[in-house]
Amino acid sequence: MGTIIAVTAAAGMGGTGLGGLAAYLFRRGTDRTVSVLLSFAAGMMLAVVCADLLTDAIQAGPGLSALPAASASVLAGCGGIWLLEELVSGLQAGAKRGGLFLAGVVMAAAIALHNLPEGMVIGASYAADLAEAGEDGRMMALVIGLHNIPEGMAVAVPLAAGGASRGRAVLTTAVAGAPTVLGAVLGFCLGTMGPGLQMLTLGGASGAMLYVVFGELLPESFRLCRSPAPVMAAVLGVLTGMGVVLG
Repeated sequence: MGTIIAVTAAAGMGGTGLGGLAAYLFRRGTDRTVSVLLSFAAGMMLAVVCADLLTDAIQAGPGLSALPAASASVLAGCGGIWLLEELVSGLQAGAKRGGLFLAGVVMAAAIALHNLPEGMVIGASYAADLAEAGEDGRMMALVIGLHNIPEGMAVAVPLAAGGASRGRAVLTTAVAGAPTVLGAVLGFCLGTMGPGLQMLTLGGASGAMLYVVFGELLPESFRLCRSPAPVMAAVLGVLTGMGVVLG
């Protein structure tokens, strides 16, 4: 459990904190950089979910009912993230009327809420891969850590514009990644309580990640940079993810 907590903390708090620092170091040309990072992370997530998490979910299920049950859990995971997105959108709309600094604080709270199910993905991956000493969990932590870097940048930019110091902005972004650890512990515990719960946990985690990929990462990436760069980054992410899964 200590390894899971350490790895997840590095992916959650380390990823968002690094994004906060990057927002200060690369203020010019940030849109293109963020776009490429988002697309690459989306490609890796897509490969890992389709080639690893979903197959593990189906294999963990009981007999012929595994595919429909896993599919239902995927849809439930998508629906859960959609409801969370609706909550976050409401918070962000209110923050826009309160100035840049408040917008950054609300964004940090939104990222914190968002990181809980992402942590569950890491924990569920560890639970499904106990035989191989958590290789899938470490791989998923790497993917989510990459995905958290642009999120940290999104938090730090309004904080900096609102007058926060570099240290304060980076610390706020890092703290926003802390719920990832709680999610990982929860996902691991659920995933080790039997094949049925493991299937539901992995399926729900897969649905959550698919919603993040198609509902957030790719649309935002193409909005920031309309060029072949994010497309190639996404393809490279898929190939890299497949290489890691099958390697």
